[in-house]
Formats: sequence, C-alpha cells, structure tokens
Amino acid sequence: MLNISKKLLVAAVVAWSMLMPLGGVVMAQSSATSTQTTSTSPSVAQQAAERIKSSWPWYIVRAAGIIAAISLVLLLLSGVGQITGYTFRLVEPITAWATHRALGLVFMGSVFVHILALLFDKFVTFNIWQVLIPFVSPYRPVTLFGRNFGSLYVALGVLSFYLMLTIVITSLVWIDKKPHTWKLLHFFSYLTMIFVFLHALYIGTDLAVGWLKVVWIVLGIIIAGATILRLWRAKTI
Repeated sequence: MLNISKKLLVAAVVAWSMLMPLGGVVMAQSSATSTQTTSTSPSVAQQAAERIKSSWPWYIVRAAGIIAAISLVLLLLSGVGQITGYTFRLVEPITAWATHRALGLVFMGSVFVHILALLFDKFVTFNIWQVLIPFVSPYRPVTLFGRNFGSLYVALGVLSFYLMLTIVITSLVWIDKKPHTWKLLHFFSYLTMIFVFLHALYIGTDLAVGWLKVVWIVLGIIIAGATILRLWRAKTI
C-alpha cells in the first residue's frame, strides 16, 4: 500500500510538471496578445514588465486555474473510459487506475495553489473567508432574470472545491471499505465539472474570451457526451 501511495505521489508530481508549462504558455500568450493590442512602444513594454513583477500572484492564479481545468477534463474522461472499457484499449488497468488517481491529486493541488495565490493578489483582493465560504465574496455579482444571485460564479468555484475534496478523500480511504458509498459520492464529480465549467467560462481570465473560450466550450460538449454515455452504461448494467 505504501509503494502504491509513493507511485501515485510521483505520478502526480510528474503530471503537474508536465501541465505547469502548458498553463504558463497559455497565460503568456494571452498576456502578450493583450500587450500587443494596446501598444508596442518601449514605455508600455516597460510598464507591462513592472506590472508582471508586481502582480505575480495573478499569473499563478491563472496558470493554476488552467492546470486545474485541464486535469479535471482528463480526470473525468479517464474515469468514463475506465467504466466503459475504452481506456483499457490504450493502457493496462493498473496503469489507468493509477493515472486516474494521480490526475485527481494534480487537480486538487492546482486548486489549492489557485486559492492560495488569490490571497496574495493585490489587483483583485480576496480574504480567507471569501475563498472558503460561498457567496461571501462581492466579486462580480450576478443578476439573472431580474434577481441578484451575488457572486454566483465565485461560489460555484468554492463549491466545486469542496465537492472534489470529498471525492478525492473518499477515493483514498473508502474505495475498499465502503465501495457503495464511494460510488455514490463519485457521481458528484459530474456536478463538479458543471460548476468548474461555469466558473471558468464566466470569470476566468483566459477561458472566458477568444479561441480558448471556444476550446473550453467544445471540451464541455465532449464531457457532456461522455457523461451521457456513463449514465447510459449505469442504466443498462
């Protein structure tokens, strides 16, 4: 059991190291595009460099958010693939299961970094209660159908954190001891994906606009199709 835990930890670290540069590249491309469209004069470039130096938490928040989004998509697809058997056509069952659990750890680690960096951001300020309690933050209030829902999309991010934390912890300690309860709780991963999808789509800096928005919506459609396939599988078996 100890060896398996060590392998999972190593796999999670490797996955993080692979996804972190991707998040940084996407973040840098978005920032470069924004700077180029504003001005190309040296003074503006110097101002941009100074802003980057003073707003490093914002870039960490963005990079960690991108990694969390990518790892969650891969996590759900790998889970559906194991249930339907498609994943086992590509990798062995033990490897597939270890990878699935490692992706879960990568997602949670990215979310922790995402939340922690928000506490140091000076441009959009959050305190500890605003990142841990839904609807406490005043950031970007939402009005739907003439009614005020407060910081709805921030709250969805907070709720998705608690849902996924529950799923990961129970997957580590209950999968063998309480398999039925674990299985029921695992269905919350699909609700988590919905919350994360809306959270990133409406308040995400990188996934809310441009071609990344299109990619994110396409991934959402793919996840929806995979979810339908998973539910159909549960109904017929």
